[in-house]
Parts: sequence; structure tokens; C-alpha cells
Amino acid sequence: MPTLATPSSLLLTRRLLAVRTFSTSSAGYSTTTTVEMARSALDEVTDTGAFDRSPSTFRSSVSSDASARFTPVPGRYHLYVSYACPWASRCLAFLKLKGLDHAIGVTAVKPIFERTKETDDHLGWVFPTTADEEPGAEPDPFNGAKSVRELYEIASPNYAGKPTVPVLWDKQLKTVVNNESSEIIRMLNTEFNNIAGNPGLDLYPVHLRASINEINELVYDAINNGVYKCGFAKQQGPYDEAVTRLYEALDKCEEILGKQPYICGNQLTEADIRLFVTLIRFDEVRILAGKEVLQIILQ
Repeated sequence: MPTLATPSSLLLTRRLLAVRTFSTSSAGYSTTTTVEMARSALDEVTDTGAFDRSPSTFRSSVSSDASARFTPVPGRYHLYVSYACPWASRCLAFLKLKGLDHAIGVTAVKPIFERTKETDDHLGWVFPTTADEEPGAEPDPFNGAKSVRELYEIASPNYAGKPTVPVLWDKQLKTVVNNESSEIIRMLNTEFNNIAGNPGLDLYPVHLRASINEINELVYDAINNGVYKCGFAKQQGPYDEAVTRLYEALDKCEEILGKQPYICGNQLTEADIRLFVTLIRFDEVRILAGKEVLQIILQ
């Protein structure tokens, strides 16, 4: 990979996170419908060797509309997360910024995948058996589930897909409301304002939506998901393509942030959070999991 001498922290991040030696020989909600999809990221690699993320499957919404199935009631919902997961960390950031942590509880799983059942070899997010087993992680307080996989099976007994975090859980109906982080953060931004501690903060303001959507599209494909495309690629071609797009996107973000304090102008928006939660964890997570860096950013 090319060596970049630019001292900027963002460009340094860009430089480090994708430098890897590659070898072609390396390795809507329903309770009754069987959902068949990838069980893990390793199942999301195509025949061409490229990583192709499966869509989220639970896509219901919390709405302040009185006729909605899921209404914004304090204490009704719970957020299951992993602190190692950038998608879940988006939701945690919104929860804190909007002042909703008093109304929506949070439980974190253990940070490293383990076997989710004794009957098969599936690896995924699991809960500790005791509160002091893993710092920051806690047993499931409501369902006694041993893994996120079990939560999905409580919500949909025939579920056969990828059990991911974040999970926005309805304690009243004992089901997954939504497991798509981009949709959960929009709900947290607007639908809970009547019970939010900071209802005046709008991270998706109308006058910036076109700019936010444009940046989100760039950042999601090339950076948020781009690091996975690098980490899980099994052929040289898809890997090179992902790395190139990653470099170009980070260059673009660096150019924008060199001219203004936030990625979409003079105020914090969801686009900043979506970028930040991926960049901040390269040192702690990507070296161990994605394997697309050779040294940490601090070096």
C-alpha cells in the first residue's frame, strides 16, 4: 500500500487501518416467518471474494403516533449493545446526547464472540453469566437469554439469520422492535422528545438533511462498511477495491473537516457520529478483529 506522510490524525487513521498483506489463499418483523440469511460475517462473502453485508431484518418503528404499535413510553424499551460494535455505539451516543438514558435501559454483551449454543458451532454475542464476569457486560436482566441469538429466537422462534447488535427490545411485547442502527438513531432523535432530557437537540435537522444524506452514503459504503470489506475480503481484487475507496473517502472527509468544524457545517449532526464511532475504535477493535491495520494510531 502507498505510504502517506500527512500528519493529520484522520489521514493517519486512513493510512494505518487498511495496510494489510493479502494472500488469495487466506481465509420487517414476523414471529412466524422463517428468515434465512447469513449467520455471521463469514457467510457474507460472495463467490468473488467480496464482503456483501446482509440487510437488517427487524424494521419496525417507535412512533409518537397514538395508533402506533410501538409508542415512546418511558421504561418500555431496552437497548442491547456491544461496546466493541460501532453500529451499537451510534445508538449509545444518541441515547446520551438526547438525554434518554433515564427512559431506555442498556445492557452490554461480552466484547468477543463465543459459542451461542452447545448444539452447534455458531459464534456470536453472548451475555456473561454473572455481573462481575466481564467488566461493563451484564447478564440479560429481562429474558434470561444467554446470547443475542436467544433474544432473536424469543422474538421469532423460526429466526435463522444473523443475530446482531444493536437490538431495540420491547419489554412489554417481548420482541425486537428494530435492529438497524441507522433507523434506531432516527427514532431516538425525534420520537422520544416528550420524555427526552435534551429534546431541543436535533441531529438530523431539515435544513441539513440533503448534506447529511450525501455524507452518510459516502461514509457508510466506503468507511463504516468499508473496513469490513477490507477485513473479510477473500480475493485480492475486492480487497484492493475496498482499500482504494476507503482511502478516497477518508481523504474527502479530511478535506471537508479542514474547512469547517463538523462534517456537514457548523453544527453536530448524525453524520459526525456515524463517522466518529468507526474511526475511534480502530486501535481497540480492528487490530484484533478486522486485521486491516499493522500498527496502532497512537504510534
